[in-house]
Amino acid sequence: MTSIVVVVLNYKTPDLAVLAAQSAAVAMADFDGVIVLVDNDSPDDSFKKMQAGVQDASWPEHLDVQVLQSGHNGGFGAGNNFGIRAGLDLCPDAEFVYILNPDATVEQDGLAALVKHLNAHPEAAIAGSWIQGEDGVDHCSAFRLPGLASEFEASIRMGPVTRMLRKYVLPLHVPDTSGPVGWIVGASMLARTRVLNDIGLFDETFFLYFEETDLCLRAQRAGHEVHFVRESRVCHIGSVSTGMGSWKRTPPYWYESRWYFYSKNYGRAYAVAATVLNAVGTSLWRVRRMVERKPNTDSNRFIRDLISHDVQAFFRPTPNASIRAISPHPKTTLQTSVD
Repeated sequence: MTSIVVVVLNYKTPDLAVLAAQSAAVAMADFDGVIVLVDNDSPDDSFKKMQAGVQDASWPEHLDVQVLQSGHNGGFGAGNNFGIRAGLDLCPDAEFVYILNPDATVEQDGLAALVKHLNAHPEAAIAGSWIQGEDGVDHCSAFRLPGLASEFEASIRMGPVTRMLRKYVLPLHVPDTSGPVGWIVGASMLARTRVLNDIGLFDETFFLYFEETDLCLRAQRAGHEVHFVRESRVCHIGSVSTGMGSWKRTPPYWYESRWYFYSKNYGRAYAVAATVLNAVGTSLWRVRRMVERKPNTDSNRFIRDLISHDVQAFFRPTPNASIRAISPHPKTTLQTSVD
């Protein structure tokens, strides 16, 4: 029987995290493995609430369910890496690793659809689901890899430019067929363990954002593909723990992740060009917005913060990539499993 390590990373959403883990347990009816709920050092009583929630819930007898405390909030990548490594300590023969957001629930056959797709497509190393909101509205589930053209197209927001650069438009929304894409969101991501062992886990230099984009790019550079799978569906509340949908001002770690992604993968000159194109496009959009009296949908001080951050980052050395291999595993104190 195929074995899977499921990781649900929590930050201040313990009740949702337990519900996410329960949906994964139902989806693992035909799979062995372990479900690891990781609290990413939440500044509340999330860890105790998850422990209590797991103890009170019913779980399939064939699964091992663990609640762990990371002890340090190093971000999305670091927290999931902690869970992956701990899960593979418990289930070292797991063929796949499944990342599920705490504010997401996978449908009963959603995980099986991802496994079936990867088994049928050996060229694919990572697969992601069709994501919908609680209201049934589709969320953007797949993307092209970002680059200079996509920076300009996304920032200028002008129909003729979008049509001219249609092959570079970042969001693919919901592709008509399952198959290769640039990258998929980490809300529901299934990856082959052997590929993660080859390319490494998430780059922990990223605190939040761009880490799954970077992982997908590294997989493709290693000769693999990243696929979107229509047959797998996930309900995602979206941005509950990050608050992205309600940002009044973009946080510094978004700018830091964006700059690091470009400078690490394409070089500092490329990162500068991406920033210039974004700033020019956003400025042109603002002129048009004022002329046409369109509402302002940008976060406050976006251009100033973008340029200010990237000018400072240009004169700092690019951080060395913090990519951990799966093994050797760290020694982790595990909570008693729920049988």
